[in-house]
Amino acid sequence: MQVMDMTNVNPADTARRFSVAPMMDLTTREYRAFARTLTKRALLYTEMVTTGAILHGSPRARFLGFDDVEHPIALQLGGSDAGELAECAAIAEAWGYDEVNLNVGCPSDRVQNNMIGACLMGYPEKVAAAVKAMQAAVSIPVTVKCRIGVDDQDEDADLARFIDIVADAGCQTFTVHARKAWLQGLSPKENRDVPPLNYPRVHRLKQQHPELHIGINGGIKTLEACQAQLEHVDSVMVGREAYQNPWLLADVDERLYGSQGPAQSRMAAAIAFRPYIAQRLNEGAKLNHITRHLLGLFQGCPGGRRFRRHLSEHAHKEGADLRIFDDALSLVREPQAA
Repeated sequence: MQVMDMTNVNPADTARRFSVAPMMDLTTREYRAFARTLTKRALLYTEMVTTGAILHGSPRARFLGFDDVEHPIALQLGGSDAGELAECAAIAEAWGYDEVNLNVGCPSDRVQNNMIGACLMGYPEKVAAAVKAMQAAVSIPVTVKCRIGVDDQDEDADLARFIDIVADAGCQTFTVHARKAWLQGLSPKENRDVPPLNYPRVHRLKQQHPELHIGINGGIKTLEACQAQLEHVDSVMVGREAYQNPWLLADVDERLYGSQGPAQSRMAAAIAFRPYIAQRLNEGAKLNHITRHLLGLFQGCPGGRRFRRHLSEHAHKEGADLRIFDDALSLVREPQAA
């Protein structure tokens, strides 16, 4: 029997079966650290960071900083200039990221105007050049997150052409949001819900490219749905449900990886997060910037609403510290197991 040499396996590749989607203003370093009290195995993504922010922003830690507990972690980049993307990919690897992902799916006006995001689906050669340059600059995986199309593109022919061209440049891993992005006529928020989901199109993409890693994203809200999707594709990415109902993550390790997860209860997860809160407060972070990511933890629990209200009303105040967090925890309890 041949034994796989795990010393050369990238952590992102082994974690990719389930990931939490990059979400602006949501998947911050605080959220990611909190997520690690619930799952050790899932792949976590940063918010999208533009090449301009990395190359010209200061301090760089504001955009790239993370805690070791967040591994395996991927940086999502926004940009279209191959040279700048390659430089930023090299910086990301030097900072310790396990993967660099190129955003070819965000539909906002701001990124469109800078040739970032979903509009790049109309320029597959440009994406291919970027991927090739990034791969030449790093040894970690370079991946692409895209849509099934934009505006009037054909969901079959145009997506097939995009994947073919970018894969020929060396990209082996694509996560596909199974909706079109309508850059004309829909807001970024509407683009998350209004365009119809087309899961079968992503399933066919995997059938047509068994040599590629094809992941799926969009509208997936339960681990049962994740397991159903994994019958057709290689990985599943969950977005807002993992943020709004973070307890979903507590069963990911056991259900999708076959290993014991870190959290035995919601309260245990909250208490396990307490040292990180103290650390970040000592570093100058504001309590509400941390605790806002926990507001959904006790969803459906007795006192859950009081927990959320207490943090919402007090965590933003000057000098708010761990006592506010502890007081909020005292207001809630978990249902007894059946």
